[in-house]
Amino acid sequence: MNKNETHNDIPIIISQEELESLKQSLPHVSSTNNKMELINYQGFWIPESLLARILQLQRHFLARDSDLIITGLPKTGITWLKSLLFTIVNRAIYPVNQNPLLKNHPQELVYNLESDIYGEAFEYPRPQHLVELPSPRLLSTHLPYTSLPESMRTSNCRLLYICRNPLDALTSLFHFGMSYLKNTNSKEILRFEDLFDDFCAGRTIHGPFFEHVITYWKMSLEHPEKVLFLKYEDLKDDPKHHLKRVVEFIGMPFTPFEKSQSIIDQIIEFCSIGNMKELEVNKSGVINKFFEKKSYFRKGEVGEWRNYFTPLMVEKMTKLMEEKLEGTGLTFKLIL
Repeated sequence: MNKNETHNDIPIIISQEELESLKQSLPHVSSTNNKMELINYQGFWIPESLLARILQLQRHFLARDSDLIITGLPKTGITWLKSLLFTIVNRAIYPVNQNPLLKNHPQELVYNLESDIYGEAFEYPRPQHLVELPSPRLLSTHLPYTSLPESMRTSNCRLLYICRNPLDALTSLFHFGMSYLKNTNSKEILRFEDLFDDFCAGRTIHGPFFEHVITYWKMSLEHPEKVLFLKYEDLKDDPKHHLKRVVEFIGMPFTPFEKSQSIIDQIIEFCSIGNMKELEVNKSGVINKFFEKKSYFRKGEVGEWRNYFTPLMVEKMTKLMEEKLEGTGLTFKLIL
């Protein structure tokens, strides 16, 4: 426990008047995805409803050196990485056939800070306060690196960033948005073409996409002990190699005995999207009131974007990628 942590260290951070004043001062846009109002806070678009929660998080979160925090944009493989990380960290406690993931959705075991932990402006964090979560705490956030709480950036906590090629990320975001509209009984229609235009303009939740990705990419190069940068496509292509990177990064490498027992293969198979989507716990119910549990395990395929992108869209996205990634050394594999 951080010596500064207490059970009652979260005062009211902002009055309703101050919150409304801040909202009014920020740029607004109506998002195609999920049909919600977005505001531009610190250079990135967030749902207006998250502003108070993010302010709480930024001002009061006290990172522990042992914290393991998954970061990334929505629909880039975060749920899969949560399954893998939870299983890896707890492998000495729970054999695969007793894994809590058999009865809990990954989102219920690895909490998202701004959605699951920090409430509205006048609430305390939950569940049972952050200080009661055992170390290493497994947490997640969609925030860009520049918006992370200071303690998260200056402590020795470790960040595992996962990204996905923008075409598949956009395709997955489209399906997730459709599921959201269905569950909220909305009569709105989500058109892929509109979402594509918003994406290219940087107007999607927690976007702009490329700015979000590149910042973490650069930090992973400058501080590899702090940020591990993972690509969804690479993890799919060679999960064993990249899980070895994960366990080395978090300081929990596989032992010779575990290697002899093929523990890594068991973890890969257990946490596969194919297996996760067949677990009863992930077939029904919702997360955060509106998101179907099963929508987090749809297909997970690489290259599905080909069913949605027109040749002109591919051309535009390719040019945008070249422009945004030039000089960074970062590339994405595309199955054409």
